[in-house]
Amino acid sequence: MIVLTQVTKSYNGSIKAVDNVNLTVERGEIFGFLGPNGAGKTTTIKMITGITKADHGTITINGKDIAKEPLEAKRQFGYVPDSPDLFLRLKGLEYVNFMADMYDVPGNVRKERIQKLAARFDMTDVLADPILSYSHGMRQKIIIMGVLVHQPEVWILDEPLTGLDPKSAFTLKEMMREHADSGRTVFFSTHVLEVAEKLCDRVAIINKGVVLFCGTFAEMQEHFQSTESLERIFLELTNHG
Repeated sequence: MIVLTQVTKSYNGSIKAVDNVNLTVERGEIFGFLGPNGAGKTTTIKMITGITKADHGTITINGKDIAKEPLEAKRQFGYVPDSPDLFLRLKGLEYVNFMADMYDVPGNVRKERIQKLAARFDMTDVLADPILSYSHGMRQKIIIMGVLVHQPEVWILDEPLTGLDPKSAFTLKEMMREHADSGRTVFFSTHVLEVAEKLCDRVAIINKGVVLFCGTFAEMQEHFQSTESLERIFLELTNHG
């Protein structure tokens, strides 16, 4: 569960990248965070994960305050950033083991988990290769494997499907659904609306740092008294002003 209360972040003291955002992401749901590029999605995610500090407001993950209890809060989640170009000098397996070390995953448990994840993402044959030699999609997959190896309660994924081949994208979406169905939390940002429409239990739309709507797709249609597609509503919302 993720709770944001009156969260604000400004740059240069004037430009509000995120403006008084209130959000609650429940256990057992896939929550989509939608908005055009530059809307405040990544800034919000960086505050949730503790990379960036909020100017005002509080953020808790499973009841742990990211500002006051950063280590306990960070143990609750796994985070996939929007760029997979990290740790390029390591081999795939070294990177996943490094992540398992960070979260104290026992040796016998991690081996089985790594094998299963590698099989699901078609990465078994390239684990011994350096990440530098991987394609963008393979880098994305190894980052995802590193996040999932400690089986975090909360998944926080920033544009996770970018660069994935169709099979891997399908696998990840399937895993997101399994994770939420087991009573845990998936929070992910995207600007690809079809994905959100098919995958999410609820969505929030952010534009220019302000959350314009939060709820289910059906509630959105009702709220805007529209039989239009999510895409059309989204475009109308984010084009004005």
